[in-house]
Amino acid sequence: MKEAEIRRLLVANLLCALSIVLTAVVPPFFVEGFTVLGTHLSWLCVCSVCVGTLNVILHLVLKPSQSPKRSSFALKISRFLKCCMYFFMSCILFHAIIVLYGAPLIESVTETFLFAVLLSTFTTLQCLCILGPNIQAWIRVFSKNGAMSIWENSLQITTGCSILGAWFGAFPIPLDWDRPWQVWPISCSLGATFGYMAGLIIAPLWIHWNRKQLTYKSR
Repeated sequence: MKEAEIRRLLVANLLCALSIVLTAVVPPFFVEGFTVLGTHLSWLCVCSVCVGTLNVILHLVLKPSQSPKRSSFALKISRFLKCCMYFFMSCILFHAIIVLYGAPLIESVTETFLFAVLLSTFTTLQCLCILGPNIQAWIRVFSKNGAMSIWENSLQITTGCSILGAWFGAFPIPLDWDRPWQVWPISCSLGATFGYMAGLIIAPLWIHWNRKQLTYKSR
């Protein structure tokens, strides 16, 4: 395994983590009263857009899943439209799952959907960037020993950490502490964000530590 590829992954992940920090630090200089807790819905939108845009840019620059075959312009457009459709469907699916896990069905619909968009940005968008709109490839990657590159290993870790972070973030909501961050969906979205950032840092370190044991075979 090439050390240069691991360094590329580390740089890309650190840039994604830095973009999240900047979404909390930079907007207050331009928008009066902007805070992660006080204007949480605005922060959800800013964070989703910034992280999503950076992921797409990094994919275009680093090309972690570059195909040896050249595709036509029409095929690229079709692929792009499929990715948009998959992302929207992911947002709807996450929204439904979140409601089934106890989120308000009618009240706070906007909050729940924006949280679903954030989760989709941390998980589905990365799958679309690395694997494309290929459900079979998604199933392969998230099956045991299904990763075929360090980027797919990183995808496994960051996706798992994001979902676990969102799940753990729900624990404080029913407690009677009356804290501002217990309002739906602040603790869950912060949990997902911290989980995603933890995954971004853990992934390259874990891959570097286990690089001698990791072997990738084409399927």
